[in-house]
Amino acid sequence: MGVAEASAERSREMAALVARRSYGRLVAFLAARTGDIAGAEDALSEAFAAALVTWPENGIPRTPEAWLLSVARRKLIDVARRGQTATRAADTLAFLAEERSAALEDEGEIPDERLRLMFACAHPAIEAGVRAPLILQAVLGFDAARIGSAFLIAPATMGQRLVRAKSRIRQAGIPFRVPERDELVGRLDAVLEAIYAVYTEGWSDPAGTQARSRGLAEEGIWLGRVVASLLPQEPETLGLLALMLHTAARRAARRDAEGEFVPLDAQDPARWNAPLIDEAETLLLAASRMGAPGRYQLEAAVQSAHSARRVAGRTDWAAIVELYDALLAITGSVVVVINRAVALGTQLNAAEGLTALDALKDDAQLAGYQPYWAARAALLARSGKAQDAADAYSRAIGLETDPAVRRFLHSELSRTGGGAIEPLRGAPMGYGS
Repeated sequence: MGVAEASAERSREMAALVARRSYGRLVAFLAARTGDIAGAEDALSEAFAAALVTWPENGIPRTPEAWLLSVARRKLIDVARRGQTATRAADTLAFLAEERSAALEDEGEIPDERLRLMFACAHPAIEAGVRAPLILQAVLGFDAARIGSAFLIAPATMGQRLVRAKSRIRQAGIPFRVPERDELVGRLDAVLEAIYAVYTEGWSDPAGTQARSRGLAEEGIWLGRVVASLLPQEPETLGLLALMLHTAARRAARRDAEGEFVPLDAQDPARWNAPLIDEAETLLLAASRMGAPGRYQLEAAVQSAHSARRVAGRTDWAAIVELYDALLAITGSVVVVINRAVALGTQLNAAEGLTALDALKDDAQLAGYQPYWAARAALLARSGKAQDAADAYSRAIGLETDPAVRRFLHSELSRTGGGAIEPLRGAPMGYGS
């Protein structure tokens, strides 16, 4: 590789790293000053494109984020100067002043305004179903296809909803700020849902091998800590943080020394992170004392019941089924139905679990949902229905992109007598905890 090619490659790698770690901070900084999320995203996209041209020739700047911010800011000013609208021009006047005093900022820390952006995206004027997806796109740069997969919505449909929501924020002049306590009721759920989606995206890649997911679990926990510190009297903020810490505590145990997948019931509790579990338990207890149980507290309680195996030596599946019953009553979620079916199959027998899972068999959105097929396969195998189990394992393998999980599913498939198959490519869904 020549010098020019090496320089271009280093520039691409740095741009990708900055996008992963700072995209949301940069968009939030720009959008908070113009009220235009789409405009901020466009300007930042142009700045990244400029970086890929400029950095290989002039070198990577000492503070890449500040360089990108400066270029994006000038792009926004150019848009205003071209006279698109008087309103947009007025919105960007502040950037003119900032540009004159940008030298100090170029050397300093860019303010982290992501929480303000998140609460703006969760404003009651935004359609409820698109608030969390909008946060994921604006704060983390997830594309419509990735968001649609997470929420089981077609990418084109999701893309249209996101465009409308961004226009609504600009047209309605929705302020970028953390709302007062009496305004939180209509916004907090979407913010917590987005934070959990961020965490889950990173949690599904425990080895950190997927560039697009690297660091997202830690990012989700950090955002959860910030919200919990701002709103310590909101029990669901504590419940979400407890939930994330409980599952994060098992991260090291999810792979063995050879990097092979280890399902939850086969994990060694000695490898779980005890301080994280203790912190999660303290948070969950504090939330429960507030007397307002909710989704995240119940999910954290399920994980707490699993974590109790490190002390009790066994898992209380009856308690877990009861918790899933309560969760199902609150959420009606197909994911809860699947998890409840697995728990029921363990507590009682596989036939009971299959009966519960059969309630979803006509749900078209589950055709490409790996956890459904993995759960169905395991219950069918335990019921002695080898061929049906093999078919379900084949579907699950075809939908799994994690090599370690695919190998695990292949081994489970071979135990049914189904042999090996050629894996297909599909949506990156997880399996187990």
